[in-house]
Amino acid sequence: MAAGDGPAGPRWLYLHGFASGPNSTKGVAVEAHYRRYGVAVQRLDVRRPSLSSLRLSAMMQAVRAAIGEPRDRAVLWGSSLGGLTAARVAEEDPRVCALVLLAPAFRMIERWRARLGDVAWQTWQDSGWIEVDDHVTKSKARVDFGFAVDAEAIDARSGGWPDVRVPTLIVHGKRDEVVDIALSRRFAAERRHVRLVEVDDGHELVKSIDRILAAADDFLAPLLG
Repeated sequence: MAAGDGPAGPRWLYLHGFASGPNSTKGVAVEAHYRRYGVAVQRLDVRRPSLSSLRLSAMMQAVRAAIGEPRDRAVLWGSSLGGLTAARVAEEDPRVCALVLLAPAFRMIERWRARLGDVAWQTWQDSGWIEVDDHVTKSKARVDFGFAVDAEAIDARSGGWPDVRVPTLIVHGKRDEVVDIALSRRFAAERRHVRLVEVDDGHELVKSIDRILAAADDFLAPLLG
């Protein structure tokens, strides 16, 4: 039987990245591609509870709720922060049976601290807000410091790395200036069930959508009937 949204196969969920939304280019492409297989990909809105009050823990809760019933299974796709979210859900929810992670934002808060520097980090903490580009509204937005506190607490689990034990495909760009590909290389090297595909692209991976879909078709073949 074909995998899909019904009882015959797992539920397929796509999680967008930070400051992005469910209508992201990659999410729309993934949904359209797998519709041809009879697979319904649900593009989740994981701005939870909102972009300004974003919490990784709330994002994870939304994903768990979307998977459905206790006996249901899920294939999780995640881009950047969505990839980190998917991995964190997978480490504690046995219903997740496979992961496809696109430039996953491993060790996110650790990297943000280093990139911002001590002064800017303290300013964010003192003011309570940091300004970011909102890719959905094409405008500036503010994210409160509670996001960093919440994500740092979660990211400290398992030595800072998600304890993922399900088959996992990672696609990462060699020219990624947001999330260093070295993180995905290390994650994959230490886990035999993780496959890493490197592409000549940056963080957004928009130029590599065909490569992503081809690699995912091969990786997820057992779930495609």
